[in-house]
Amino acid sequence: MPKRQVSVGKVLLGGGQIAVQSMTTERVSDVEKSVAQILRLKEAGCDIVRVAVLDEEDARAISAVKERIDLPIVADIHFSARLAVLAAEHGADKLRVNPGNIGGEREIALVADCLKAHHIPVRVGANTGSIEPHFYEKYGRSARALVESALSNVSVFERHGVEDIVISVKASDVPLTVEAYRLLGGMADYPLHVGVTEAGGGEFALVKSAAGIGSLLLDGIGDTVRVSLSDDPVKEVAAAHMILRACGLERDFADVISCPTCGRCMYDCTGLAERVRRRVASVRKPLKIAVMGCVVNGPGEAKGCDLGIAGGKEYCMIFDREGNMTRVPAVTAEETFFAKLEELLR
Repeated sequence: MPKRQVSVGKVLLGGGQIAVQSMTTERVSDVEKSVAQILRLKEAGCDIVRVAVLDEEDARAISAVKERIDLPIVADIHFSARLAVLAAEHGADKLRVNPGNIGGEREIALVADCLKAHHIPVRVGANTGSIEPHFYEKYGRSARALVESALSNVSVFERHGVEDIVISVKASDVPLTVEAYRLLGGMADYPLHVGVTEAGGGEFALVKSAAGIGSLLLDGIGDTVRVSLSDDPVKEVAAAHMILRACGLERDFADVISCPTCGRCMYDCTGLAERVRRRVASVRKPLKIAVMGCVVNGPGEAKGCDLGIAGGKEYCMIFDREGNMTRVPAVTAEETFFAKLEELLR
């Protein structure tokens, strides 16, 4: 289904590029700490940053923060239409609200008028903790309940003439999240904010996020992503970019493919691969580097790479995209390989 396009500051959602989001853990009213964290997020590759707005001090502080950063800010607000309006008046580039807890029709109309006056979008939706009661009673804790609840909230703003809308239907359960977004993707043409909410911490949280977000992106579902980790938000941004890269949606990076190794491996393939990954971690150009364990089938598996190495006990083979192959002694192979890598990175 063709997507509508929504602008969040200078970031376009629905235009084909996937925007990476994160959320600050500092009170936005602590301007110094908020700015410092947002600058770290930008350095990590964040495109949009969300801040929690708890009171008037937070809402008014948005303007002070915006004077010192250039990422669009989403104000995350619940239970108060007045705070939503105040945040927009102080420069928020987008609001995240839930019509179900923002108040009655009068309060919703107030927020809708504010959105239109300031020409900013709103994200609405549902997660498993905010399904409207009548949908929960009808469908239980299900993808249908999430989607119907989200679309019901969307219709509230549509009724008041708001057209710049982004939708989300998140759950901490990966299969439920994926099912809900697949259902929603066929029912709405608004940009979709995707993620596995409350994924947790540690390695399993990364796996959950990759499984859920990656499945959706490979289906062509999702216009902006947030990886929700109980950790430093900079790690959320790093994880999001890794997911985009694995899905083939981000090209400007150096992809290091390496052999899992087996009994044929006669040199420190794993260690070399890690040293190569560290060297190219900050490279922003499309490259494929291969570190393979042996010469039996390593060059064939890594065919088409910009630079590769396959090892043996006495010698290694270094090869490139043009099919050039150089046999070098194992004792000097790493030095030779890194010299060629540096040439490639210039």
